[in-house]
Amino acid sequence: MEITWLGHSSFLVEDSKGRKVLMDPFDESVGYPIFQGEVDIVTISHYHFDHSYTEKVKFNHIADKAGFFYLCDIPVAGIPSYHDKMQGAKRGENMIFIIEMDGYRICHLGDLGYILSEDEVKSLGKIDVLLIPIGGNYTINGKEASELAKHIDSHIIIPMHYSTAALSFQLDGLEDFLTHMKNGEKIGLNKLSINEKLIGENQVKILNYK
Repeated sequence: MEITWLGHSSFLVEDSKGRKVLMDPFDESVGYPIFQGEVDIVTISHYHFDHSYTEKVKFNHIADKAGFFYLCDIPVAGIPSYHDKMQGAKRGENMIFIIEMDGYRICHLGDLGYILSEDEVKSLGKIDVLLIPIGGNYTINGKEASELAKHIDSHIIIPMHYSTAALSFQLDGLEDFLTHMKNGEKIGLNKLSINEKLIGENQVKILNYK
């Protein structure tokens, strides 16, 4: 399985059979190059401009609601949550998506705006790769993200939705999250390949968006 960070909260996940899932694609105003290509599934956590741009994407299925689905023989779970600490009163709802590819469970938290409860964390099940927002302002911040990540206790953590030189609006950077996690490996690429059994917990992998 290969996970490619496209920038912001968008990832392209491809399994050993060549099936592709695009997660939270953004429009050109965000600052990164937009995705243009063909995929099997698009997941959308919420319909804001920086998470739901599909005009240049060819796809077979779109997942944007709660429930459990088999799309292109890929298990997809949509779990409802909120974009803020006020049960959606400020920024609306947010959908957490879990996909299973090549035997790995990947959880994309979208624009999660609060720390999940113990029951909500249990509902996720065992997660292999956690894609978590850390930039604050519109989502949980670095400290909150570190607390939640340790509670979820995945093998690999990939931070997203934080400030970079390309991003066109203000978010916090990586520093606060890494300080509280006390680990972080810079991959140097925008891709992470996973082909073996995962061991260890809460290993932070920092992908390069370029």
